Amino acid sequence: QVQLVESGGGLVQTGGSLRLSCAASGRFYSTYAMGWFREAPGKEREFVAAMRWSDGSTNYADSVKGRFTISRDNAKVTVYLQMNSLKPEDTGVYYCAADKRTSVGLPSGLKEDYDYWGQGTQVTVSS
Repeated sequence: QVQLVESGGGLVQTGGSLRLSCAASGRFYSTYAMGWFREAPGKEREFVAAMRWSDGSTNYADSVKGRFTISRDNAKVTVYLQMNSLKPEDTGVYYCAADKRTSVGLPSGLKEDYDYWGQGTQVTVSS
């Protein structure tokens, strides 16, 4: 089992920045991929960004490219999501997730491929 704990959400104005953190514990392996997803009220959970832990390869949703950056700290087994130039449409609950499959290519953007999920952290961007 892998436990994921997110932090760093909050209220920010349009154009502002936030950094989310997700600390992993338990049986976490460097072959895993880590992803961020978000869920707005009344909408389905959608992909935001992902990183393969082993080689650092990344994948981003088109809506956040150039504004969000996913990164990791190997020693802390923590993945980050730096969010800049935030917009009201970025509002939602942000979830961290781990994909335990050993695969190649870009890390998956499909929520069905992720096996472990955190409890989520709220991000609200005011206009």
